[in-house]
Amino acid sequence: MTISDRDEAEIEASRAPLMDHLIELRSRLLVCVVAFGLGFILCFAFANQIQIALIKPYQAAAAIHAAAAASGGHANPLELIAIMTGFKPYPPGSAAVVQLIATAPLEQLFTKMKIAAFGAAVLTFPVMAWQVYRFVAPGLYRNERGAFLPFLIAAPVMFCLGGALVYYVMLPFVMLFSLGQQVVSDGISVAQTTKISDYLNLVTSLLLAFGLCFQLPVVTTLLGLAGLINSKMMASGRRYAIVAVVVVAAVVTPPDPISQLMLAVPLVILYEVSIWCVRLIELRRKKADDLEAEAA
Repeated sequence: MTISDRDEAEIEASRAPLMDHLIELRSRLLVCVVAFGLGFILCFAFANQIQIALIKPYQAAAAIHAAAAASGGHANPLELIAIMTGFKPYPPGSAAVVQLIATAPLEQLFTKMKIAAFGAAVLTFPVMAWQVYRFVAPGLYRNERGAFLPFLIAAPVMFCLGGALVYYVMLPFVMLFSLGQQVVSDGISVAQTTKISDYLNLVTSLLLAFGLCFQLPVVTTLLGLAGLINSKMMASGRRYAIVAVVVVAAVVTPPDPISQLMLAVPLVILYEVSIWCVRLIELRRKKADDLEAEAA
């Protein structure tokens, strides 16, 4: 019996009536809902700590901006990154106090609920991805199941890399740029007074946008495994992909060139990585086909 025949027999043995599939789907969805609910409760219990952690980039930007204003110089972006990564303390004498406002009676409560929902979605993603995999696994060949499992690890890792880029680099730059737009001159003051809900909406939107955009190698590799795309197609469409990347970066980031470059450059690099990933899949597939042909 060949490998293909064995895989066909295994899939045939895993067939089940429609009702059994619906019952299993219900149980999988129930597990996802329960996991999300528990994650929501946990994140809501620590909503204040999560808020403080998400405000840290703003605090670092405010400290650098205050120190630069006091010295009459310009803010050093590298110093900002060093502070965020813990390699350097806040500048001495800088005003590292950030005050955000809530303008509605229940605004802070709803903001905490949004944070808890976002945190629960991120925290329980591995559970949900595993449930999806367990539901579709019986319909996959043995080699497809083996190929699909690494993506359950790669997807959250790439999401975390995108989130880290936002937290440690992009968000402090955005807030520093925003603080630099304040006006103080001749008795006229235009100060930035940020609402907590607006700031955290910006943070979660950027985290989600960058995390999803960093899934590019995962998605393209899966499409390559399915035979829907190939490396030659991706290489020939590189110029169109770069245009698409620039458009996406302009849409999902704040309207400043630095933020757009911070997303566009990594995405272009990830696209090149994706081409090599698909190319490696094609080489492995060709090698497997040659071995099967020799065995036949």
